[in-house]
Amino acid sequence: QKRVSFFGGRAATPEWSPRGDQIAFTHIAGDFRIAVMNPGGGGLRFLTDSWQDEGPAWAPNGRIIQFFRTERNSGRTSLWQVDLTGRNERSLDTPMDASDPAWGPILP
Repeated sequence: QKRVSFFGGRAATPEWSPRGDQIAFTHIAGDFRIAVMNPGGGGLRFLTDSWQDEGPAWAPNGRIIQFFRTERNSGRTSLWQVDLTGRNERSLDTPMDASDPAWGPILP
């Protein structure tokens, strides 16, 4: 074991990328944001900038991360996804509140 998170705030819900070259996690410093870094602890990048985003899950291709967002004041949760640039963020339609996304394996 070796600590790799030496930045302000806390890190939670780490998730290794399919290739093992990045770790997505929930960065907690006031707000909860989705971030990625390399396994050595460098290259920290924030992909979201909302009030409470958490629980990242990598797509099998390693190019998209799903997470859940909690709305301020209502407590309602919904699924979202963002690509690794952090610029293409979108909500995923679900019949009711949703949290803790998980991807299945790539099917043949």
